[in-house]
Amino acid sequence: MNGSRSADLINSLAYDKIISMSELTNKTALQLNSIFLNKEASAQQITEAFLQRIEQYDKTINAFISVNGELALKRAQELDQKLAAGESLGKLAGVPIGIKDLINLEGSETTAGSRMLNGYTSSFNATITQKVIDAGAIPLGKLNLDEFAMGSSNETSAYGNCKNPWDPNKVPGGSSGGSAAAIAAKMVPLAFGTDTGGSIRQPAAYCGITGLKPTYGRVSRYGIVAFASSLDQAGPMTQDVESNALLLEAMSGHDAKDSTSLENPVPNYLAAIEQGFKKTQSLKGLKIGIAQDFFVPELNSEVKAAVENAITKYKELGAEIIDISLNKIKYGLPTYYIIAPSEASSNLSRYDGVRYGLRDMDATSLSDLYPNSRANFGTEVKKRIMLGVYALSSGYYDAYYKKAQQARALIAEDFNIAFQQCDLILSPTAPATAFEIGSKTDDPLEMYLEDIMTVTVNLAGLPGISINCGYDSNNMPIGMQLIAPALEEARIYNAAYAFQSTTDFNKSPDMKSSKAIGV
Repeated sequence: MNGSRSADLINSLAYDKIISMSELTNKTALQLNSIFLNKEASAQQITEAFLQRIEQYDKTINAFISVNGELALKRAQELDQKLAAGESLGKLAGVPIGIKDLINLEGSETTAGSRMLNGYTSSFNATITQKVIDAGAIPLGKLNLDEFAMGSSNETSAYGNCKNPWDPNKVPGGSSGGSAAAIAAKMVPLAFGTDTGGSIRQPAAYCGITGLKPTYGRVSRYGIVAFASSLDQAGPMTQDVESNALLLEAMSGHDAKDSTSLENPVPNYLAAIEQGFKKTQSLKGLKIGIAQDFFVPELNSEVKAAVENAITKYKELGAEIIDISLNKIKYGLPTYYIIAPSEASSNLSRYDGVRYGLRDMDATSLSDLYPNSRANFGTEVKKRIMLGVYALSSGYYDAYYKKAQQARALIAEDFNIAFQQCDLILSPTAPATAFEIGSKTDDPLEMYLEDIMTVTVNLAGLPGISINCGYDSNNMPIGMQLIAPALEEARIYNAAYAFQSTTDFNKSPDMKSSKAIGV
Protein backbone atom coordinates (compact mmCIF):
# COMPACT_ATOMS: atom_id res chain seq x y z
CA MET A 1 0.00 0.00 0.00
CA ASN A 2 2.83 2.34 0.77
CA GLY A 3 4.32 4.71 -1.76
CA SER A 4 7.04 7.35 -1.71
CA ARG A 5 6.85 11.03 -2.49
CA SER A 6 8.44 12.14 -5.73
CA ALA A 7 11.60 14.25 -5.47
CA ASP A 8 10.09 17.22 -7.30
CA LEU A 9 7.15 17.25 -4.89
CA ILE A 10 9.45 17.25 -1.87
CA ASN A 11 11.30 20.21 -3.34
CA SER A 12 8.13 22.12 -4.20
CA LEU A 13 6.48 21.93 -0.79
CA ALA A 14 8.13 23.68 2.15
CA TYR A 15 6.86 21.70 5.13
CA ASP A 16 6.83 23.68 8.38
CA LYS A 17 7.20 20.50 10.44
CA ILE A 18 7.08 16.76 10.05
CA ILE A 19 4.07 15.06 11.64
CA SER A 20 4.31 11.36 12.44
CA MET A 21 1.87 8.89 10.90
CA SER A 22 0.37 8.05 14.29
CA GLU A 23 -0.25 11.75 14.89
CA LEU A 24 -1.97 12.09 11.52
CA THR A 25 -4.44 9.29 12.19
CA ASN A 26 -5.36 10.94 15.50
CA LYS A 27 -6.45 14.14 13.76
CA THR A 28 -10.00 15.06 12.79
CA ALA A 29 -10.96 15.79 9.20
CA LEU A 30 -11.01 19.52 9.90
CA GLN A 31 -7.50 19.33 11.35
CA LEU A 32 -6.19 17.21 8.48
CA ASN A 33 -7.47 19.69 5.91
CA SER A 34 -5.66 22.48 7.75
CA ILE A 35 -2.46 20.41 8.06
CA PHE A 36 -2.48 19.73 4.34
CA LEU A 37 -3.25 23.30 3.25
CA ASN A 38 -0.64 24.67 5.65
CA LYS A 39 1.94 22.26 4.20
CA GLU A 40 2.59 20.52 7.49
CA ALA A 41 2.07 17.17 5.74
CA SER A 42 1.44 16.17 2.15
CA ALA A 43 -1.74 14.47 1.01
CA GLN A 44 0.40 11.47 0.20
CA GLN A 45 1.77 11.32 3.75
CA ILE A 46 -1.74 11.57 5.15
CA THR A 47 -3.02 8.85 2.82
CA GLU A 48 -0.09 6.56 3.60
CA ALA A 49 -0.74 6.97 7.32
CA PHE A 50 -4.34 5.81 7.04
CA LEU A 51 -3.49 2.99 4.62
CA GLN A 52 -0.94 1.71 7.13
CA ARG A 53 -3.55 1.95 9.89
CA ILE A 54 -5.95 -0.11 7.78
CA GLU A 55 -3.26 -2.71 7.13
CA GLN A 56 -2.51 -2.88 10.84
CA TYR A 57 -6.02 -3.29 12.20
CA ASP A 58 -8.54 -4.28 9.54
CA LYS A 59 -7.56 -7.96 9.49
CA THR A 60 -9.38 -8.13 12.82
CA ILE A 61 -12.06 -5.43 12.45
CA ASN A 62 -13.11 -6.29 8.85
CA ALA A 63 -14.47 -2.78 8.26
CA PHE A 64 -13.36 -2.70 4.61
CA ILE A 65 -14.65 -4.93 1.85
CA SER A 66 -12.02 -3.52 -0.51
CA VAL A 67 -9.11 -1.08 -0.25
CA ASN A 68 -7.64 0.65 -3.29
CA GLY A 69 -4.39 2.13 -2.07
CA GLU A 70 -2.99 2.66 -5.55
CA LEU A 71 -5.87 4.87 -6.67
CA ALA A 72 -5.88 6.71 -3.33
CA LEU A 73 -2.16 7.50 -3.56
CA LYS A 74 -2.56 8.66 -7.16
CA ARG A 75 -5.34 11.01 -6.05
CA ALA A 76 -3.16 12.26 -3.17
CA GLN A 77 -0.25 12.99 -5.50
CA GLU A 78 -2.55 15.00 -7.76
CA LEU A 79 -3.65 17.09 -4.78
CA ASP A 80 -0.04 17.66 -3.72
CA GLN A 81 0.79 18.86 -7.20
CA LYS A 82 -2.20 21.24 -7.22
CA LEU A 83 -1.16 22.66 -3.86
CA ALA A 84 2.39 23.12 -5.06
CA ALA A 85 1.07 24.93 -8.15
CA GLY A 86 -0.99 27.28 -5.98
CA GLU A 87 -4.34 26.02 -7.27
CA SER A 88 -7.51 26.55 -5.26
CA LEU A 89 -8.54 23.44 -3.32
CA GLY A 90 -11.78 22.35 -1.68
CA LYS A 91 -12.89 22.11 1.94
CA LEU A 92 -12.03 18.40 2.14
CA ALA A 93 -8.67 18.65 0.37
CA GLY A 94 -6.21 16.05 1.62
CA VAL A 95 -8.74 14.21 3.79
CA PRO A 96 -9.23 10.43 3.29
CA ILE A 97 -12.78 9.05 3.22
CA GLY A 98 -14.36 5.59 3.28
CA ILE A 99 -17.32 4.79 1.02
CA LYS A 100 -20.08 2.48 2.25
CA ASP A 101 -20.18 -0.30 -0.29
CA LEU A 102 -23.60 0.37 -1.75
CA ILE A 103 -22.46 3.81 -2.94
CA ASN A 104 -20.78 3.86 -6.34
CA LEU A 105 -17.11 4.76 -6.69
CA GLU A 106 -15.90 4.74 -10.29
CA GLY A 107 -13.49 1.93 -10.99
CA SER A 108 -14.28 0.10 -7.75
CA GLU A 109 -16.48 -2.90 -7.11
CA THR A 110 -19.87 -2.14 -5.53
CA THR A 111 -21.18 -5.20 -3.70
CA ALA A 112 -23.90 -3.87 -1.34
CA GLY A 113 -22.53 -6.56 0.97
CA SER A 114 -24.11 -9.23 -1.23
CA ARG A 115 -23.00 -12.08 -3.47
CA MET A 116 -25.69 -10.87 -5.87
CA LEU A 117 -23.43 -8.03 -7.06
CA ASN A 118 -20.19 -9.99 -7.00
CA GLY A 119 -17.98 -8.81 -9.85
CA TYR A 120 -19.85 -5.58 -10.58
CA THR A 121 -17.45 -2.66 -11.06
CA SER A 122 -19.01 0.79 -11.18
CA SER A 123 -18.46 2.84 -14.31
CA PHE A 124 -19.49 6.09 -12.60
CA ASN A 125 -19.47 7.93 -9.29
CA ALA A 126 -22.54 8.43 -7.16
CA THR A 127 -23.39 12.12 -6.93
CA ILE A 128 -22.18 12.34 -3.33
CA THR A 129 -18.95 10.53 -4.21
CA GLN A 130 -18.28 13.00 -7.00
CA LYS A 131 -19.10 15.93 -4.72
CA VAL A 132 -16.55 14.96 -2.07
CA ILE A 133 -13.89 14.17 -4.68
CA ASP A 134 -14.48 17.62 -6.16
CA ALA A 135 -14.04 19.01 -2.63
CA GLY A 136 -10.63 17.30 -2.42
CA ALA A 137 -11.40 14.14 -0.44
CA ILE A 138 -9.42 10.95 -1.08
CA PRO A 139 -11.48 7.71 -1.24
CA LEU A 140 -9.55 4.84 0.35
CA GLY A 141 -11.96 2.00 -0.34
CA LYS A 142 -15.37 0.45 0.23
CA LEU A 143 -16.79 -0.24 3.68
CA ASN A 144 -18.61 -3.29 5.02
CA LEU A 145 -22.37 -3.31 5.61
CA ASP A 146 -25.36 -5.54 6.17
CA GLU A 147 -26.44 -7.05 2.86
CA PHE A 148 -28.34 -4.42 0.86
CA ALA A 149 -28.32 -2.38 4.10
CA MET A 150 -30.81 -4.81 5.68
CA GLY A 151 -29.70 -5.40 9.23
CA SER A 152 -28.86 -3.84 12.58
CA SER A 153 -25.58 -5.57 13.36
CA ASN A 154 -23.47 -5.99 10.19
CA GLU A 155 -23.90 -9.75 10.56
CA THR A 156 -25.78 -10.23 7.27
CA SER A 157 -22.83 -9.16 5.09
CA ALA A 158 -21.71 -11.76 2.58
CA TYR A 159 -18.14 -10.61 3.30
CA GLY A 160 -18.10 -11.50 6.99
CA ASN A 161 -19.32 -9.52 9.95
CA CYS A 162 -17.51 -6.37 10.95
CA LYS A 163 -16.42 -6.10 14.61
CA ASN A 164 -16.70 -3.30 17.14
CA PRO A 165 -13.27 -1.72 17.86
CA TRP A 166 -14.28 -1.18 21.51
CA ASP A 167 -14.74 -4.95 21.90
CA PRO A 168 -14.29 -7.24 18.87
CA ASN A 169 -16.65 -9.78 20.41
CA LYS A 170 -19.48 -7.30 19.89
CA VAL A 171 -21.26 -5.94 16.83
CA PRO A 172 -20.58 -2.44 15.47
CA GLY A 173 -24.27 -1.94 14.64
CA GLY A 174 -25.77 -1.78 11.22
CA SER A 175 -26.20 -1.41 8.48
CA SER A 176 -23.34 1.13 8.32
CA GLY A 177 -21.24 -0.93 10.71
CA GLY A 178 -18.12 -0.82 8.58
CA SER A 179 -18.27 2.97 8.38
CA ALA A 180 -18.70 3.36 12.15
CA ALA A 181 -16.01 0.83 13.02
CA ALA A 182 -13.50 2.31 10.55
CA ILE A 183 -13.91 5.76 12.11
CA ALA A 184 -13.78 4.48 15.70
CA ALA A 185 -10.58 2.56 14.89
CA LYS A 186 -9.20 5.69 13.17
CA MET A 187 -8.74 3.92 9.86
CA VAL A 188 -10.57 6.82 8.19
CA PRO A 189 -11.52 10.28 9.51
CA LEU A 190 -14.65 10.50 7.31
CA ALA A 191 -17.11 7.95 5.95
CA PHE A 192 -20.40 7.76 4.11
CA GLY A 193 -23.25 5.91 5.73
CA THR A 194 -26.84 5.41 4.66
CA ASP A 195 -29.82 5.50 6.99
CA THR A 196 -33.16 3.83 6.17
CA GLY A 197 -34.32 3.15 9.72
CA GLY A 198 -31.32 4.12 11.86
CA SER A 199 -28.39 2.67 9.92
CA ILE A 200 -26.17 5.70 10.52
CA ARG A 201 -27.26 6.61 14.04
CA GLN A 202 -27.38 3.18 15.67
CA PRO A 203 -23.84 2.09 14.61
CA ALA A 204 -22.62 5.58 15.53
CA ALA A 205 -24.01 4.97 19.03
CA TYR A 206 -22.49 1.48 19.29
CA CYS A 207 -19.05 2.68 18.17
CA GLY A 208 -19.03 6.02 20.00
CA ILE A 209 -18.76 8.27 16.94
CA THR A 210 -20.82 11.08 15.40
CA GLY A 211 -23.38 10.17 12.74
CA LEU A 212 -26.13 12.27 11.18
CA LYS A 213 -29.15 11.23 9.12
CA PRO A 214 -30.08 14.33 7.06
CA THR A 215 -33.54 15.54 6.08
CA TYR A 216 -35.02 13.33 3.36
CA GLY A 217 -34.01 14.93 0.05
CA ARG A 218 -31.14 16.99 1.46
CA VAL A 219 -28.58 14.55 -0.03
CA SER A 220 -28.82 12.99 -3.49
CA ARG A 221 -29.52 9.25 -3.72
CA TYR A 222 -28.27 8.97 -7.31
CA GLY A 223 -25.71 6.19 -7.63
CA ILE A 224 -26.69 4.54 -4.34
CA VAL A 225 -28.12 1.01 -4.38
CA ALA A 226 -31.73 1.36 -3.25
CA PHE A 227 -33.27 -0.38 -0.24
CA ALA A 228 -36.49 1.52 0.56
CA SER A 229 -36.72 4.57 -1.65
CA SER A 230 -39.02 6.71 0.51
CA LEU A 231 -36.79 6.18 3.56
CA ASP A 232 -33.19 5.91 2.31
CA GLN A 233 -30.87 8.82 3.00
CA ALA A 234 -27.08 9.02 2.86
CA GLY A 235 -25.28 10.96 5.56
CA PRO A 236 -21.92 11.77 7.18
CA MET A 237 -20.14 9.66 9.80
CA THR A 238 -17.16 11.23 11.55
CA GLN A 239 -15.16 11.46 14.76
CA ASP A 240 -16.59 14.82 15.79
CA VAL A 241 -19.46 17.24 15.16
CA GLU A 242 -17.47 19.89 13.29
CA SER A 243 -16.09 17.38 10.77
CA ASN A 244 -19.60 15.99 10.39
CA ALA A 245 -20.90 19.46 9.53
CA LEU A 246 -18.08 19.90 7.03
CA LEU A 247 -18.85 16.61 5.28
CA LEU A 248 -22.62 17.20 5.17
CA GLU A 249 -22.11 20.55 3.48
CA ALA A 250 -19.89 18.90 0.84
CA MET A 251 -22.42 16.08 0.26
CA SER A 252 -25.58 18.18 0.09
CA GLY A 253 -27.32 20.06 -2.69
CA HIS A 254 -29.90 19.68 -5.40
CA ASP A 255 -29.33 16.96 -7.98
CA ALA A 256 -31.43 16.80 -11.13
CA LYS A 257 -30.65 13.08 -11.36
CA ASP A 258 -32.65 12.42 -8.18
CA SER A 259 -36.36 13.30 -8.37
CA THR A 260 -36.59 13.48 -4.56
CA SER A 261 -33.68 15.93 -4.25
CA LEU A 262 -34.59 19.23 -2.59
CA GLU A 263 -33.74 22.55 -4.22
CA ASN A 264 -33.18 24.37 -0.92
CA PRO A 265 -29.81 26.12 -0.58
CA VAL A 266 -27.18 24.39 1.56
CA PRO A 267 -26.20 26.34 4.69
CA ASN A 268 -22.66 26.77 5.95
CA TYR A 269 -23.01 24.43 8.90
CA LEU A 270 -19.62 25.25 10.40
CA ALA A 271 -20.51 28.95 10.35
CA ALA A 272 -23.70 28.12 12.26
CA ILE A 273 -21.58 26.56 15.00
CA GLU A 274 -19.13 29.48 14.94
CA GLN A 275 -21.92 32.03 15.27
CA GLY A 276 -23.80 29.86 17.74
CA PHE A 277 -22.36 28.10 20.76
CA LYS A 278 -18.71 28.84 19.93
CA LYS A 279 -19.45 32.54 20.10
CA THR A 280 -21.95 32.69 22.96
CA GLN A 281 -20.94 29.64 25.05
CA SER A 282 -24.62 29.28 25.88
CA LEU A 283 -27.73 27.54 24.57
CA LYS A 284 -30.03 30.05 26.17
CA GLY A 285 -33.33 30.26 24.29
CA LEU A 286 -33.08 26.69 22.93
CA LYS A 287 -36.00 24.47 23.90
CA ILE A 288 -35.29 20.75 24.04
CA GLY A 289 -38.26 18.40 24.19
CA ILE A 290 -38.18 15.16 26.17
CA ALA A 291 -40.80 12.54 25.30
CA GLN A 292 -41.22 9.74 27.82
CA ASP A 293 -42.51 7.71 24.86
CA PHE A 294 -38.84 7.06 23.97
CA PHE A 295 -38.09 5.70 27.44
CA VAL A 296 -39.57 2.29 26.72
CA PRO A 297 -39.44 -0.74 29.06
CA GLU A 298 -36.72 -2.25 26.85
CA LEU A 299 -34.40 0.69 27.61
CA ASN A 300 -31.24 -0.39 29.43
CA SER A 301 -30.83 1.27 32.85
CA GLU A 302 -27.28 2.47 32.13
CA VAL A 303 -28.37 4.00 28.83
CA LYS A 304 -31.27 5.72 30.58
CA ALA A 305 -28.96 7.14 33.28
CA ALA A 306 -26.47 8.46 30.70
CA VAL A 307 -29.22 10.16 28.69
CA GLU A 308 -30.69 11.69 31.85
CA ASN A 309 -27.23 13.05 32.71
CA ALA A 310 -27.06 14.54 29.22
CA ILE A 311 -30.38 16.28 29.83
CA THR A 312 -28.95 17.76 33.04
CA LYS A 313 -25.89 18.93 31.09
CA TYR A 314 -28.09 20.72 28.56
CA LYS A 315 -29.82 22.53 31.41
CA GLU A 316 -26.40 23.69 32.63
CA LEU A 317 -25.63 24.95 29.11
CA GLY A 318 -28.72 27.17 29.22
CA ALA A 319 -31.24 25.10 27.29
CA GLU A 320 -34.83 24.88 28.49
CA ILE A 321 -36.04 21.32 28.94
CA ILE A 322 -39.75 20.73 28.36
CA ASP A 323 -41.95 17.65 28.40
CA ILE A 324 -43.63 16.71 25.14
CA SER A 325 -45.82 13.87 23.94
CA LEU A 326 -45.10 11.62 20.98
CA ASN A 327 -47.65 8.92 21.64
CA LYS A 328 -47.86 7.82 17.98
CA ILE A 329 -44.22 6.71 17.82
CA LYS A 330 -45.25 3.42 19.43
CA TYR A 331 -46.51 2.51 15.96
CA GLY A 332 -43.11 3.25 14.42
CA LEU A 333 -41.57 -0.21 14.41
CA PRO A 334 -44.52 -2.14 12.90
CA THR A 335 -45.09 0.68 10.41
CA TYR A 336 -41.45 0.63 9.33
CA TYR A 337 -41.33 -3.14 8.99
CA ILE A 338 -44.21 -3.04 6.54
CA ILE A 339 -43.13 -0.05 4.45
CA ALA A 340 -39.40 -0.85 4.23
CA PRO A 341 -39.75 -4.51 3.14
CA SER A 342 -42.51 -3.55 0.69
CA GLU A 343 -40.28 -1.01 -1.04
CA ALA A 344 -37.32 -3.38 -0.83
CA SER A 345 -39.25 -6.15 -2.58
CA SER A 346 -40.01 -3.73 -5.40
CA ASN A 347 -36.46 -2.38 -5.68
CA LEU A 348 -34.84 -5.81 -5.54
CA SER A 349 -37.18 -7.44 -8.07
CA ARG A 350 -34.80 -6.36 -10.84
CA TYR A 351 -32.03 -8.63 -9.45
CA ASP A 352 -33.08 -11.70 -11.39
CA GLY A 353 -29.92 -12.67 -13.26
CA VAL A 354 -31.28 -11.16 -16.48
CA ARG A 355 -31.63 -7.45 -15.88
CA TYR A 356 -29.29 -7.15 -12.87
CA GLY A 357 -27.33 -9.36 -10.54
CA LEU A 358 -25.17 -12.45 -10.65
CA ARG A 359 -26.53 -14.96 -13.17
CA ASP A 360 -26.62 -18.71 -12.68
CA MET A 361 -24.65 -19.78 -15.75
CA ASP A 362 -25.62 -23.44 -15.32
CA ALA A 363 -29.38 -22.88 -15.63
CA THR A 364 -30.88 -24.58 -18.70
CA SER A 365 -34.28 -22.88 -18.59
CA LEU A 366 -35.82 -19.56 -17.60
CA SER A 367 -37.75 -21.27 -14.80
CA ASP A 368 -34.38 -22.38 -13.34
CA LEU A 369 -32.51 -19.15 -14.07
CA TYR A 370 -34.68 -16.85 -11.96
CA PRO A 371 -34.79 -18.82 -8.69
CA ASN A 372 -31.20 -20.02 -8.99
CA SER A 373 -29.92 -16.49 -9.58
CA ARG A 374 -32.02 -15.04 -6.75
CA ALA A 375 -30.59 -17.70 -4.44
CA ASN A 376 -27.57 -15.39 -4.28
CA PHE A 377 -29.54 -13.22 -1.84
CA GLY A 378 -28.85 -13.90 1.83
CA THR A 379 -31.41 -15.12 4.35
CA GLU A 380 -32.32 -11.71 5.80
CA VAL A 381 -32.79 -10.16 2.36
CA LYS A 382 -35.00 -13.06 1.25
CA LYS A 383 -37.04 -12.70 4.43
CA ARG A 384 -37.68 -9.01 3.84
CA ILE A 385 -38.51 -9.54 0.17
CA MET A 386 -41.12 -12.12 1.15
CA LEU A 387 -42.58 -9.84 3.82
CA GLY A 388 -42.81 -7.04 1.27
CA VAL A 389 -44.36 -9.15 -1.45
CA TYR A 390 -46.98 -10.38 1.02
CA ALA A 391 -47.82 -6.84 2.23
CA LEU A 392 -48.23 -5.63 -1.37
CA SER A 393 -50.14 -8.65 -2.65
CA SER A 394 -53.73 -8.58 -3.81
CA GLY A 395 -56.14 -8.67 -0.90
CA TYR A 396 -53.54 -7.57 1.64
CA TYR A 397 -52.40 -4.19 0.27
CA ASP A 398 -55.13 -2.19 2.05
CA ALA A 399 -54.74 -4.11 5.30
CA TYR A 400 -50.98 -3.70 5.50
CA TYR A 401 -49.18 -1.24 3.19
CA LYS A 402 -51.99 1.31 2.95
CA LYS A 403 -52.59 1.14 6.71
CA ALA A 404 -48.87 1.57 7.36
CA GLN A 405 -48.78 4.70 5.21
CA GLN A 406 -51.69 6.10 7.22
CA ALA A 407 -49.82 5.37 10.45
CA ARG A 408 -46.76 7.04 8.95
CA ALA A 409 -48.75 10.24 8.40
CA LEU A 410 -49.88 10.19 12.04
CA ILE A 411 -46.28 9.78 13.23
CA ALA A 412 -45.14 12.72 11.08
CA GLU A 413 -47.98 14.86 12.42
CA ASP A 414 -47.00 13.89 15.98
CA PHE A 415 -43.54 15.35 15.36
CA ASN A 416 -45.01 18.48 13.74
CA ILE A 417 -47.12 19.16 16.83
CA ALA A 418 -44.14 18.56 19.14
CA PHE A 419 -41.96 21.00 17.21
CA GLN A 420 -44.51 23.73 17.84
CA GLN A 421 -43.41 23.48 21.46
CA CYS A 422 -39.67 22.81 21.17
CA ASP A 423 -36.67 23.31 18.88
CA LEU A 424 -35.08 19.88 19.26
CA ILE A 425 -36.05 16.49 20.67
CA LEU A 426 -33.56 14.47 22.72
CA SER A 427 -33.76 10.69 23.15
CA PRO A 428 -31.57 7.61 23.47
CA THR A 429 -30.24 6.42 20.10
CA ALA A 430 -30.59 2.72 20.89
CA PRO A 431 -32.19 0.79 23.76
CA ALA A 432 -28.84 -0.69 24.85
CA THR A 433 -25.14 -0.70 24.00
CA ALA A 434 -23.52 -3.03 21.45
CA PHE A 435 -24.40 -6.70 21.93
CA GLU A 436 -22.39 -9.88 21.48
CA ILE A 437 -21.91 -11.15 17.93
CA GLY A 438 -24.40 -13.94 17.26
CA SER A 439 -26.53 -13.27 20.33
CA LYS A 440 -29.60 -12.06 18.40
CA THR A 441 -29.35 -13.72 15.01
CA ASP A 442 -31.88 -16.41 15.94
CA ASP A 443 -34.48 -13.91 17.17
CA PRO A 444 -35.45 -11.44 14.40
CA LEU A 445 -37.95 -9.59 16.58
CA GLU A 446 -35.31 -8.90 19.22
CA MET A 447 -32.96 -7.72 16.47
CA TYR A 448 -35.62 -5.43 15.00
CA LEU A 449 -36.12 -3.82 18.43
CA GLU A 450 -32.64 -2.31 18.05
CA ASP A 451 -34.28 0.19 15.66
CA ILE A 452 -37.06 1.23 18.03
CA MET A 453 -35.58 4.69 18.76
CA THR A 454 -34.59 5.59 15.21
CA VAL A 455 -37.16 4.42 12.64
CA THR A 456 -39.71 7.18 13.30
CA VAL A 457 -37.20 9.84 12.21
CA ASN A 458 -37.01 8.18 8.79
CA LEU A 459 -40.76 7.73 8.57
CA ALA A 460 -41.19 11.47 9.18
CA GLY A 461 -38.27 12.47 6.89
CA LEU A 462 -36.54 14.42 9.68
CA PRO A 463 -32.84 14.99 10.46
CA GLY A 464 -31.31 13.26 13.47
CA ILE A 465 -27.83 12.87 14.93
CA SER A 466 -26.22 10.44 17.35
CA ILE A 467 -23.33 11.52 19.55
CA ASN A 468 -21.70 9.77 22.47
CA CYS A 469 -23.01 10.68 25.94
CA GLY A 470 -21.30 8.16 28.20
CA TYR A 471 -20.15 4.58 28.74
CA ASP A 472 -21.69 1.54 30.37
CA SER A 473 -20.07 -0.66 33.02
CA ASN A 474 -18.25 -2.59 30.25
CA ASN A 475 -16.80 0.66 28.85
CA MET A 476 -19.02 0.47 25.77
CA PRO A 477 -20.22 3.78 24.26
CA ILE A 478 -23.76 5.07 24.84
CA GLY A 479 -25.40 7.23 22.17
CA MET A 480 -27.97 9.98 22.47
CA GLN A 481 -30.08 11.28 19.60
CA LEU A 482 -31.04 14.85 18.73
CA ILE A 483 -33.93 15.30 16.28
CA ALA A 484 -34.90 18.56 14.54
CA PRO A 485 -37.58 19.78 12.14
CA ALA A 486 -36.90 19.26 8.44
CA LEU A 487 -33.87 21.14 7.07
CA GLU A 488 -32.73 22.26 10.54
CA GLU A 489 -29.43 20.35 10.56
CA ALA A 490 -27.64 23.55 11.60
CA ARG A 491 -29.70 23.62 14.78
CA ILE A 492 -28.71 20.02 15.52
CA TYR A 493 -25.03 20.70 14.91
CA ASN A 494 -24.96 23.72 17.23
CA ALA A 495 -26.55 21.79 20.11
CA ALA A 496 -24.48 18.65 19.48
CA TYR A 497 -21.27 20.67 19.36
CA ALA A 498 -22.17 22.39 22.64
CA PHE A 499 -22.47 19.03 24.39
CA GLN A 500 -19.49 17.40 22.71
CA SER A 501 -17.13 20.31 23.34
CA THR A 502 -18.01 20.63 27.04
CA THR A 503 -17.90 16.95 27.98
CA ASP A 504 -15.27 14.21 27.84
CA PHE A 505 -17.21 11.50 26.01
CA ASN A 506 -15.84 11.90 22.47
CA LYS A 507 -13.09 9.29 22.82
CA SER A 508 -11.72 6.46 20.71
CA PRO A 509 -10.94 2.89 21.82
CA ASP A 510 -7.40 1.98 22.78
CA MET A 511 -6.60 -0.30 19.88
CA LYS A 512 -3.59 -1.76 21.69
CA SER A 513 -5.50 -2.80 24.80
CA SER A 514 -6.17 -6.46 25.47
CA LYS A 515 -9.93 -5.92 25.10
CA ALA A 516 -9.53 -4.33 21.70
CA ILE A 517 -6.91 -5.44 19.21
CA GLY A 518 -3.46 -6.50 20.30
CA VAL A 519 -0.52 -5.68 18.05
